[in-house]
Amino acid sequence: MSEDMKNVAEDMGSLLESVGDFNFVAGDIVEGTVVQVNHNEAFVDIGYKQEIPVPKRELAYPEPESAEDVVKVGDKIEVYIQSLGGENGGTLSKIKADRMSVWKDIEAIKERGETVQAKITQVVKGGLVAVVNGLRGFIPASQMELHFVKDLSVYVDQTVEALPIEIDKHKQRLVLSRRQILEKERDSKQEEVFKNLEPGQTVKGTVKRLVDYGAFIDVGGVDGLAHISDLSWERVSHPSDVLKVGDEVDVYVKNVDADNKRISLSVKNTQRDPWLDKAEKYVEGDLLEGKIVKIAKFGAFMEIEPGFDGLIPMGEISDRHIENADEVLQVGDIVKVKVMRIDLKRKRISLSINRAKRDSESAKVKRYQAENQSAPVTVGEEAPNLEQAE
Repeated sequence: MSEDMKNVAEDMGSLLESVGDFNFVAGDIVEGTVVQVNHNEAFVDIGYKQEIPVPKRELAYPEPESAEDVVKVGDKIEVYIQSLGGENGGTLSKIKADRMSVWKDIEAIKERGETVQAKITQVVKGGLVAVVNGLRGFIPASQMELHFVKDLSVYVDQTVEALPIEIDKHKQRLVLSRRQILEKERDSKQEEVFKNLEPGQTVKGTVKRLVDYGAFIDVGGVDGLAHISDLSWERVSHPSDVLKVGDEVDVYVKNVDADNKRISLSVKNTQRDPWLDKAEKYVEGDLLEGKIVKIAKFGAFMEIEPGFDGLIPMGEISDRHIENADEVLQVGDIVKVKVMRIDLKRKRISLSINRAKRDSESAKVKRYQAENQSAPVTVGEEAPNLEQAE
């Protein structure tokens, strides 16, 4: 054997000795030992002729700041052999090894109908990206809440419970749903709430969501709607004028529709109507003065005090027949009226200009008679000058 051939044989023998019993190929998952770690990579011994570096992007998902955040020297880890040979000895991936194991676990979880913890990482078109045990998952926007969410960014960095609903490990596709979990919880709570809730009750609630037409308020795990007209005794332009999300309020149960799963609530019915407080300051027969604030077909409204009006019916505006109130009155006019009736049930106060005038004229006559100590005017006698008496 020539010298060159002998050297080749010795090199082959050394190579075989260094490889030992290594018989793995690309595509296998093997256990290795971390022998060195720096910021960018970890060197792993899998029994090959040399330690193979694993870059940090192949150690964990999402990519860590440093490989040292994931592994340390001496750790036993499973890696996926992507290739062998070359200057670095090959390419390994801990992510792929973890994923292949996790995919099996996720499939088993889905079959059992169990849930997973999903860390929301970013908002993408149509939904949210989440990480589940190192796997990239997707939560469609429609599967995040029971209602439409305009700004999904509020969920970024949150960890939520989710249900695997679609798995395709070959396409690396994992679709999750949080909504289905919420629906089950809602259905369970609804059954209990609708069983015990009755119209006429006053219960505690928490404001969950505000919309242009009212507020959705949680009463024991089920949302009921308080229409904007039921939020306050005062006029409300938008629910946010009187409520904010998270407020705890007393609510009156107006109606319970178990068949359609609807609850009608009122906030204002748990509070005393301020109209009653104002009305109690007046009695029938009082003489008042106020400003005309509105002309209607059936009369005119006078402001008794700010936010508190009374109606002057058409027949009580003038002592002569008129077709329309604006024949003798205009908005802004100051008039004297007499309180004819206070209807607390219908929340109406009836006023009269005519009766106020008659009372005023009667008072003038009595005052004139008292001042002159004369008998009441009789037929044939000259009538007193009431303008002078005034």
